[in-house]
Amino acid sequence: MNRKLGINTDCLSGLADEISTLRMAKNIGFEAFTTGKTKLCDVSELKEEADRLGMEFPFLHAPFSGINNMWLEGDDYKTIYNGMIEAIDSAAACSVPAVVSHVSSGWSAPAVNDLGLSRFDALVEYASAKKVTLAFENLRMVGNLAYIKDRYEHNKFVRFCYDCGHAHCYTNPVEWLDIFTDKLVATHIHDNMSRPMNDKSSDPDWHWLPFDGTYNYHQMMRKLDTYGYSGVLMLEVFHGAREDYKTLSSEEFLLTCYDRIDRISKL
Repeated sequence: MNRKLGINTDCLSGLADEISTLRMAKNIGFEAFTTGKTKLCDVSELKEEADRLGMEFPFLHAPFSGINNMWLEGDDYKTIYNGMIEAIDSAAACSVPAVVSHVSSGWSAPAVNDLGLSRFDALVEYASAKKVTLAFENLRMVGNLAYIKDRYEHNKFVRFCYDCGHAHCYTNPVEWLDIFTDKLVATHIHDNMSRPMNDKSSDPDWHWLPFDGTYNYHQMMRKLDTYGYSGVLMLEVFHGAREDYKTLSSEEFLLTCYDRIDRISKL
């Protein structure tokens, strides 16, 4: 199955603005991209340039700092909530189909509760009215995301973003692709060295380039084929993630990124 190859436009970590990165990525061969920018002026600028270049902009990433406040008493949740609303508004205004969202963060994330669910209910209702898909992403807490999946099972605007790096270092051997099957609309692809099952003291989510860690891309591609995923294979990697990457120029790094995701696409 032919799938478009994409990359996050903040991959150069301040070495280039995202419009410049988008242009370089297009010249190298990338056909799609994502961003963590959510302000309408920024998203609109990227969308206009993408349209000019003929690149697909399938989703943007909602803010996630303070996501656990969605489940806690008080008004601290309003910052992250309003940021997610801004992401939905910008996506809708710029015809970006989906917004990737976290559900919680950390090994000691709050338990699912009625207060938090009421806030996510409001977000889902808002996004659905705007015809923007919310693609919830796997992180550490399997139960939290599974609950969200079941709660919105029949809402066509609630879907799943598979992050293979998170799966590898946080919840291995949970087979997220077997759980979400037809819900999958987005991917985040990167690598790491996984972690011992009982080690929750460090954060091994390194966002290395594929094949620099130990994730099994052959297995991932078999499952994507089995379940009929036809969306973008989207890298989520960073120039500053390893010292050897930093020795590469911006163009060399992007060329290496393209080579890695192209290899995955041919597995």
